[in-house]
Amino acid sequence: MILRKETKVFVQLGYTDMRKQINGLSAIVQHSRQQGPFDGAYYVFCGKTKKVIKILYWDRTGFCLWLKRLEQDSFPWPNTESDLTEVTRNQIKLLLRGIDIWRAHKEVCYSVAG
Repeated sequence: MILRKETKVFVQLGYTDMRKQINGLSAIVQHSRQQGPFDGAYYVFCGKTKKVIKILYWDRTGFCLWLKRLEQDSFPWPNTESDLTEVTRNQIKLLLRGIDIWRAHKEVCYSVAG
């Protein structure tokens, strides 16, 4: 899968029924975004087990559906339901590698003893 710098990426937070294919996933996008799925953006969905991610996009000749299934571990994915959320190109690369982009490290405050 090639991610060009100018490509926008939107993530559907919460869990998506992974039995959905192109028509079902594009209907989710169309419900959330006025432009619909034909704007060239990538739309990312994750299943309840967090082992499968699907990415839907339109490449000017038809829909493409990209799937990644993990054999071990799971994707870091928030279970909070919301509309499509835009993420950066780098964030989606990190997410596909298993790095949690949703949770920052806790801040630590120290003071000098004495």
